[in-house]
Amino acid sequence: MSMSRALLIVLACTVITGARAQSGWLDDGAWKEGEVPAPPAFSMDRLIRFEVNPNSPLVYAVDPQTISISAADRVLRYVVVARSPSGGRNVFYEGLRCATAEVKTYARHTGEAWVMMAEPQWAPMASRPSRHALMFARQGACDNAGTPSQPADVVRALRQSAGSGNR
Repeated sequence: MSMSRALLIVLACTVITGARAQSGWLDDGAWKEGEVPAPPAFSMDRLIRFEVNPNSPLVYAVDPQTISISAADRVLRYVVVARSPSGGRNVFYEGLRCATAEVKTYARHTGEAWVMMAEPQWAPMASRPSRHALMFARQGACDNAGTPSQPADVVRALRQSAGSGNR
């Protein structure tokens, strides 16, 4: 192999490794979650729906004004609402780690106040009993394995994914 070809291979590997490390694909175990902000106020009037399961009676939506992206740890946090046809609702404050496809539930709203989870843990999105976090990630919360730069990017992607029905 020629010296120039070997140099090109080394350069390509360096660029790919750097890009993967920057996007979070490489996890050296040093990642630490930053301080979690208190659950934000939410409104049922500004929810944006996203599709979870067309055969389920539950409707899932996120309040766009609760979406935040931490610059320090790249965790995307939000309030999600699951509503039943009878009017019942479950409201959760969650976080997504797009780079590792994990979700964590920080708190649940009782209808009157937030109740923090005792010891919230990161869990794979795909293994949760409810796939809402995975579907939220696929429809705009995550940009492949990366976290979007701004909450507005997430809102735009959700609205595009849902079509013109969500305003």
